[in-house]
Amino acid sequence: MKIATNKWERVKELFQASLDLDPSQRDSFLAENCHDDDLRQQVQKLLIDYQEAGNFLDDPVLNTAAAGGTPPPSATLTSTYDPQGGQLYLRLARGSSSTQSVEIRDLLLRRLKVIVLVGLSTSAFMNIVRFARLQPLFSADNIWHVWLPSALNLLMLTGLTAILYRKRIYNLVQLRWIEAVAFGTGTLYFLFDTYFTNFERSGGYLLQYVHRHPAEMILVSRTTTILWVMLIIAYGTFIPNTGRRCAAVVITMASSPMVLVSIAGVFHPEIPRRLLILFLVDMAMWLGCAVAMSIFGSHKITVLRQEAMAARKLGQYDLKRLLGRGGMGEVYLAEHMLLKRPCAVKVIRPDQTSNRSSLQRFLREVKVTATLTHPNTVQVSDYGQTDYGTVLYAIQYLAALNLEKLVHEYGPLPAKRIIWVLTQLCGALAEAHAAGLIHRDIKPSNVILCRRGGLYDVAKLLDFGLVRMHSTDVTEAGFTQSGLIFGTPAYMSPEQAAANKELDARSDIYSLGALAWFLSTGEPPFVRDGVVQTMVAHINEAVPALRSLRPDFPEDVTAIVQCCLAKDPNKRFSAVTSLEQALTSCSSAGAWSQSEAAAWWNAVSDVADLAKDESIQLNH
Repeated sequence: MKIATNKWERVKELFQASLDLDPSQRDSFLAENCHDDDLRQQVQKLLIDYQEAGNFLDDPVLNTAAAGGTPPPSATLTSTYDPQGGQLYLRLARGSSSTQSVEIRDLLLRRLKVIVLVGLSTSAFMNIVRFARLQPLFSADNIWHVWLPSALNLLMLTGLTAILYRKRIYNLVQLRWIEAVAFGTGTLYFLFDTYFTNFERSGGYLLQYVHRHPAEMILVSRTTTILWVMLIIAYGTFIPNTGRRCAAVVITMASSPMVLVSIAGVFHPEIPRRLLILFLVDMAMWLGCAVAMSIFGSHKITVLRQEAMAARKLGQYDLKRLLGRGGMGEVYLAEHMLLKRPCAVKVIRPDQTSNRSSLQRFLREVKVTATLTHPNTVQVSDYGQTDYGTVLYAIQYLAALNLEKLVHEYGPLPAKRIIWVLTQLCGALAEAHAAGLIHRDIKPSNVILCRRGGLYDVAKLLDFGLVRMHSTDVTEAGFTQSGLIFGTPAYMSPEQAAANKELDARSDIYSLGALAWFLSTGEPPFVRDGVVQTMVAHINEAVPALRSLRPDFPEDVTAIVQCCLAKDPNKRFSAVTSLEQALTSCSSAGAWSQSEAAAWWNAVSDVADLAKDESIQLNH
């Protein structure tokens, strides 16, 4: 049965969710979430197959330094936060290993597709070469010993390729059987070739070289062995396995030609035993090296895969995909493994923290940021640090449209809508400033508009990652070192561009003015060729009159924007509360109603798709 890609993703999603439930709850869960009978049947079939699989493949286990031992195969990562040390420790807990099993199954399917396709192409090429070299081409000897085995091998590989590339869901047991058939076929084919090459073809290579120098016997053994070395190493490096299972398979592969040659040598007494033993010893040496490399490679790849899986699961969060990347780290779309709730996890790399004391101060600042509860601030739900030094915090994930995308797609906004957005941001900043936090990176891509709770055009202020604690205590004044400049040059205040450490709320007010300018004109106040030129313009150049670019703009709104963009902080609004009062006193205040906002969102048919593509980004 063919399943569409989106349906297949839904099947996987429901299957993984069902595995995390008690078996008695699965039927009711599927009845509630599967409105399509075919979809429910597919999920139920996978659950049955998964249960029957049992322990066919031991799941990779996750080890951490804090675990103190080897966890059970069903262990999954959870996290615990130590409020004293500000550390988010990764630990192991009993739970479902369904996510790992599904990932192993998907990886095995991809690898098998590559293996059989490469095997099919190689066999076809080798047969073309044989077709050109064999003379006579279709003698009875060649038909039985060359063409028939080659045809059977090609037929088997073609069948496996067709099976693997079907649009069908295969469980782990089925894929292991396909793996066994694929490598079993290769083993049998190589066994036949080993025997025929050394004992039958052209009188047998061993018989030809029986009276020659022993060094020539070594060359014969290496010619025979090279195909086995390739097969064994390919299995160990391509197929996801436990070390024990890989060892069992590759040792069996390596033993097969040794046993075959030994038995065949018994039935050919004309071959001197000394030369036969030399042949076997040399073959054993090469096959032993291949087995060792295969087992070691399989083990190391498994460990790396486990580490990669653990890295994607930071604490209680399963990282799904990268949303954005910046100078300090990355932001990932993640899912809380217990709540199954999407969120954005912001990861700050260890190399981006100057020293341990600054790291601890940053964690304290994030902790304070997590106390912000204003509805126009994206909520921080969790934060901490892993044992590897990676700082992370989880924030509310919203499928929304950021202001940069909004203006670029639909043009500058009317004054009444700008007032609506800025008023909401003033409320969010007022709470932050009251807590001693200066944002320092207000820009269009850090403000999103979304629909929340039946309301339209709800503004959310993002990314307090560059937040600075405004304090007279030098040890608590943030993590910025003297001479370092953080923020986005196009929207930073003159004092921020000049690397002034004494930033206060008025710096954010300047950035709000620059944001308003962008919403009004479609570009920031100063557009220069380079970063330095832009920063110098903020410090020295006067901002043009807004009405020269937007003659339709109300004078009161223009005056507010120009006041926010004053070079001297003392000439700006003293606090965002004052700015908010000025905005609400404008003639256009309140003109952008919910009905008008709803009409805009409903009229723009593709805004929902744009919102889905938008990300909570890390742009600094």
